[in-house]
Amino acid sequence: MIWHRSDKTNVTREEFDARLAEILARDEWIIDGNYNRTLEVRLRACDTVFLFDLPTEACLDGVRRRIGTKREDMPWVEEEFDSEFYEWIENFNRDRLPRIYELLGMSGEGKDIIVFHTREEADAWIENACGKRGSGT
Repeated sequence: MIWHRSDKTNVTREEFDARLAEILARDEWIIDGNYNRTLEVRLRACDTVFLFDLPTEACLDGVRRRIGTKREDMPWVEEEFDSEFYEWIENFNRDRLPRIYELLGMSGEGKDIIVFHTREEADAWIENACGKRGSGT
């Protein structure tokens, strides 16, 4: 929500970093997104990490399902699957994921790190967490 502008451009790195610093200075926050450039600083500041290490096809299917749907994190509705984004997803496990695991190993001590390999695992985790909260435990 801090990266995209309504005209389908992005904010500058400086503006993004300033907004990110404001968020990280708060007592509580949730950040969703895979902005590798700022991942290290976010990992240092957080206490919990949820990593969706999903199969490539599951990620591609998720994007396909979102096309034509209004989203809270995008100020426009995507009309088609951007070919550059498609390629980024196709290469993510090879090009990005190893560095994420490396950073988690370096920054993960004392943090809760939860890795989901399927959307069903995430749903079950949420169901369990909500059930515990509702039961007073």
